[in-house]
Amino acid sequence: MTQRAQTESEGPEPGGTTAAAAIDAGAELDPVHPVPPPSPRFKPAGLTTAEVAERVARGDVNDVPVRSSRSTADIVRGNVFTRFNAIIGLLWVIMLFVAPIQDSLFGFVIVANTGIGIIQELRAKKTLDGLAVIGEAKPGVRRDGRTAEISTSEIVLGDVIELDPGDKVVVDGILGEADGLEIDESLLTGEADPVLKKPGDPVMSGSFVVAGGGAFTATKVGRAAYAAQLAEEASRFTLVHSELRSGISTILKYVTWMMVPTSIGLIVSQLIVKDNNLKDSLARTVGGIVPMIPEGLVLLTSVAFAIGVIRLGRKQCLVQELPAIEGLARVDVVCLDKTGTLTEGGMDVTELRPLGGAETAHVRKVLGALGESDPRPNASLQAIIDAYPDSAEWRCTESLPFSSARKYSGASFSEGDGENSTWLLGAPDVLLPAGDPVLDEIDALNEQGLRVLLLARSARDLDDAAVATGVRPTALVVLEQRLRPDAADTLRYFEDQNVKAKVISGDNAVSVGAVAGKLGLPGATNTVDARTLPADQSGMAQVLDENSVFGRVSPQQKRDMVAALQSRGHTVAMTGDGVNDVLALKDADIGVSMGSGSEATRAVAQIVLLNNSFSTLPSVVAEGRRVIGNITRVATLFLTKTVYSVLLAVLVVCSQVEYPFLPRHLTLLSTLTIGIPAFFLALAPNKERARPHFVKRVMRYAIPGGVIAAAATFATYLVARHHYSGPDALSAETSVATLTLFLTSMWVLAIIARPYTWWRVALVGAMGLAFLIVLVVPWLQQFFQLKLVGTTMPWTAVGIAAAAAVLIEFTFRQVDRRFPA
Repeated sequence: MTQRAQTESEGPEPGGTTAAAAIDAGAELDPVHPVPPPSPRFKPAGLTTAEVAERVARGDVNDVPVRSSRSTADIVRGNVFTRFNAIIGLLWVIMLFVAPIQDSLFGFVIVANTGIGIIQELRAKKTLDGLAVIGEAKPGVRRDGRTAEISTSEIVLGDVIELDPGDKVVVDGILGEADGLEIDESLLTGEADPVLKKPGDPVMSGSFVVAGGGAFTATKVGRAAYAAQLAEEASRFTLVHSELRSGISTILKYVTWMMVPTSIGLIVSQLIVKDNNLKDSLARTVGGIVPMIPEGLVLLTSVAFAIGVIRLGRKQCLVQELPAIEGLARVDVVCLDKTGTLTEGGMDVTELRPLGGAETAHVRKVLGALGESDPRPNASLQAIIDAYPDSAEWRCTESLPFSSARKYSGASFSEGDGENSTWLLGAPDVLLPAGDPVLDEIDALNEQGLRVLLLARSARDLDDAAVATGVRPTALVVLEQRLRPDAADTLRYFEDQNVKAKVISGDNAVSVGAVAGKLGLPGATNTVDARTLPADQSGMAQVLDENSVFGRVSPQQKRDMVAALQSRGHTVAMTGDGVNDVLALKDADIGVSMGSGSEATRAVAQIVLLNNSFSTLPSVVAEGRRVIGNITRVATLFLTKTVYSVLLAVLVVCSQVEYPFLPRHLTLLSTLTIGIPAFFLALAPNKERARPHFVKRVMRYAIPGGVIAAAATFATYLVARHHYSGPDALSAETSVATLTLFLTSMWVLAIIARPYTWWRVALVGAMGLAFLIVLVVPWLQQFFQLKLVGTTMPWTAVGIAAAAAVLIEFTFRQVDRRFPA
């Protein structure tokens, strides 16, 4: 598990062949060894500017886009060419030829709505693509003998790419050098154990570095690397694969099935059975078909998601997969990694405690040498390097990089006086046996929330599997972690929103509990050491439900804990920034990575907090709840209209009477009772946690609401047919039927708008006032062909609507009581 220190030259061995030369010479790109394995002594200097230009000209560039957001053409196509737009477009063309312009208003509304959808999604695309560039990983690539960070899309065939802990392998290649390099290929193979890599070994795009470092030569770039294709597809901008979208698709499928036979029956009824004026019959037939289509629901969902992306983008939050907004709204458990999430990345050495009579000066030398031995220090080692710079003339002969699985690092030194020594630095409770008296001293420090590392000398070689056995404690290094100033408020927010927070860390359990306690996390006093967790999933889930803080958690355990919580029906979000979090982030329902986190965590997370601010999470949760909660609300409005439209058409066909409405009437009703209110309600704040069973939750209101509205409207229409007579009777009958349907629909809107605020009351009132204006202004009466005749029938229509409103109120309350969702 170690890499021996070797003397490296800056060029190829005499007579050797560089990887780049082999590629240029036309070497066969074998899938396992595309180029001859480099010599272990060879340190590639990288391509020259001229060689890079030549490869770019040949097209040997890593042209897989960092983000595959939908193109402008795809956005326009997706919003315009829909099944329902095609139906409405055909009906609109018919209306333009056979009826006055006011009966074609529904077509102009659809054009306007589609335009709004395109504009909002283009704005979301611009925001999303801009943030993706900010959060893009830039690997270190050697060119002209120097290392520079470049965009992944600028990598060319034959480039030499450096690897550090946490880096994602962005293209396929062959290792040229390795320094204790361990690569996790679990995202490709499913195997969780890191693989030790040596020069000449292949590396695959999609894997990531968990320990050590090295450099490799790119042998497959762009779409030639299969894993890159998978990554491209996984990060594609999409509005599908969410319960909300699939639920709406299911509803639309059933609506289509209901529309076809109902529309055919209506056409036959109006054109053949009644033998009316052809143009008037066509207009009333279209008037019956158009409101069956909940076209605005799909549009409003797209707009709500797009505006959510834009709002979060302003907070430097990159939503890599749009349904993540919805997913986080459903979360009821959030798992937090302590380091980098609750605490800031940096640390400070506050105390050095020599043990067993060790001299402080000697301990400082050892720590300085350990810092110098690791070219890729983590946050803990960096704090030690800052406090104890290397001044000893010790030569590192062997090194062991830190990994989350081991929980220690180490190095062997030649001390200059002929003496050789091996030192380990890591978790005291891992390096020392249980019951060691030094652990009691450490526990007291951990209870203060301090992080403690043990410096120990080993009598074994560093590559011995038992190197950590029987070590001699030499000193304690006490580190203070910097708490994020916003962490306590964020944890309180989750508590208020009934989202359980679980702190899952690889650090000492007592120390983790102390940090959580400082932040006011409930249950912080009952910290669990993950090494004592049950191995079976059900047992682990039980402990996880009962406790909130866990320490000494291994990377694989984090993954198992996420699975255990999911087995209990929880929707789990996982936050993290290190390579030890990657597997858990990938398996969680929603993965949230810090922008400063490792490249691997950013690659698998659905949400990246580019400003590294944990306090942004409440905004993401709130945005998700706003979108899901409000779409559920307004979907009831749209589908109530669909239900009463279908039922009215069926009643008309069965009764063999003229359809009571023209398209202009239902366009007016839809605009005032659904279109305008839905737009405002969909964008309003909503803190209610999203609940499952979207279709059931919507239809349990839409069906009874639509049935009552249709029955009340048709009853008014039948009464009016007996009350009115003469050539203008149909117009008068239509007017009172429209009044009943409007008042009934307004009551459904009034219920959906609850709980009332001043602006919701004003919204409902404004819609009622607008309809009243249409009824009293002469030119609007003529334009919409709405004129109430007499007083008896209009007041009858109001009475029927009032009775329907009472019945809807009662029915909705019974639904809440008997069929809770």
